Amino acid sequence: MEAWFVYLLRCADNTLYCGVTNDMARRLARHNAGTASRYTRSRTPVTLVAAVETPGKGDALRLEIAVKKQPKDRKITFLQSWG
Repeated sequence: MEAWFVYLLRCADNTLYCGVTNDMARRLARHNAGTASRYTRSRTPVTLVAAVETPGKGDALRLEIAVKKQPKDRKITFLQSWG
């Protein structure tokens, strides 16, 4: 199985963005280039604040949903507790 990552970015406007990828370096570069998502396009530069490796895409998508349900002030610690 291919490893997938759930990650949190801090955007230039201090908001958080949560996503999933199977290539963390490429995805971070695309976010900073403004080509990865509409949300981060206008909020560059972005900084990686947390990332957790999961055994598969399904696990990553389930964890992403769980992170997004958390209040902003708990998202980082919630994701890090899975790592």
